[in-house]
Amino acid sequence: GDEGAWGRHRKMQRNLALAALALTALMAVAVSGEVFFEENFDAGWEDRWVKSTFKAGDEGAWGNTAGKYYGDPDNKGLQTTTDYRWYDISAKTKDFNNKGKTLVLQYTVKHEQNLDCGGGYIKLAPKGVDQSKFGGDSDYSIMFGPDICGYSTKRVHVIFTYKGKNHLIKREIKPETDEKTHIYTLIVKPDNTYEVQIDLKKVQSGSLYDDWDMLQPKIIKDPKAFKPEDWDEREEIDDPNDKKPDGYDEIPKEIVDPDASKPEDWDDDSDGEWEAPTIDNPEYKGEWKAKRIPNPAYKGKWVAPDIDNPDFVDDAELYHVVKDNSLVGFELWQVKAGTIFDNILVCDDPEYAKAQAEKTIVPFQKGEAEMKESADKAEAEMRKAQEEAAKAKEAAGDDDDDDDDEDDDEDDKAKKEL
Repeated sequence: GDEGAWGRHRKMQRNLALAALALTALMAVAVSGEVFFEENFDAGWEDRWVKSTFKAGDEGAWGNTAGKYYGDPDNKGLQTTTDYRWYDISAKTKDFNNKGKTLVLQYTVKHEQNLDCGGGYIKLAPKGVDQSKFGGDSDYSIMFGPDICGYSTKRVHVIFTYKGKNHLIKREIKPETDEKTHIYTLIVKPDNTYEVQIDLKKVQSGSLYDDWDMLQPKIIKDPKAFKPEDWDEREEIDDPNDKKPDGYDEIPKEIVDPDASKPEDWDDDSDGEWEAPTIDNPEYKGEWKAKRIPNPAYKGKWVAPDIDNPDFVDDAELYHVVKDNSLVGFELWQVKAGTIFDNILVCDDPEYAKAQAEKTIVPFQKGEAEMKESADKAEAEMRKAQEEAAKAKEAAGDDDDDDDDEDDDEDDKAKKEL
């Protein structure tokens, strides 16, 4: 009996140990992602962010608001408030780099002013950048987000700084241009691929090698090669057997009009000697040109041969653009202010970023859309009521005019009777 009890005890211990292991593994999965920076601009945000004096008196003032339409009045973001101003502001992140790990940069942008010209992008900046002077001259490793100006510029920038140079993505990504909140997500992976999402939907993805010119090309045209002197690039030549007909050059361009005759009332003494007018000669064919025939010596267009580029240096860690990050910031010019930024997240786990967005941002977007829709509906109804009132007033005015006309007619009639 004792042995059976002991066996059951051992079995229970083993099961508990397995359960504890499973729980530990589950917790490890849940917290596997590291968060390097998170900001939702709640109370105390001004202590965490440094407003730059880079543009001195041309720096715009920042506000803190949920906007005209929102899913939650307490969920406030950082807003540009003054037209025709620069906006430069930054906050400290954990010190981090993206070597050997995925990097996620996610935030929300709301152009509730119906932006016609202005930036809406975010930057990651390395150590050594002076926050009080943070601006367009400051170093950065990544610049990401929408940029709108008129009809010509509507794009999402993805710029990486590689070996001291800024490289813009070669593929086009269109931003959202309405007045609602949108989620912008950039994912850079250690396999040298990337993905850009807007509102958690993939809008662009591919290879860092293909979609940026960070590396020199592997293959180039040989700069030392020259076209051989006897290389014939003429597709067609004059037919050497085609000869100009005899007398061709004697054919005049114009001839005297054979149908013209001197007018009967023409007087040579007073009108001068009559001359028949000239007309285009139908026999004249222009300057003689030999027929064109295919060139039997044609070799095609000469192209320099391809060679391996001696300056090409491969980089298996092209993705590793964030070496020693210290700041996240906005460095913008806005003609028309009013953009609201919020929900900034820098981490190494796309699933965590997506879960955070679905938990907090998506419900906000839904509430914001409903609020805007009802406001638009109310505005349309008010406009309709105003138009109807104006029409009614106009109609009433016309009736009064008719009554006045009738009164005038009656007065005239009475005067005539008198």
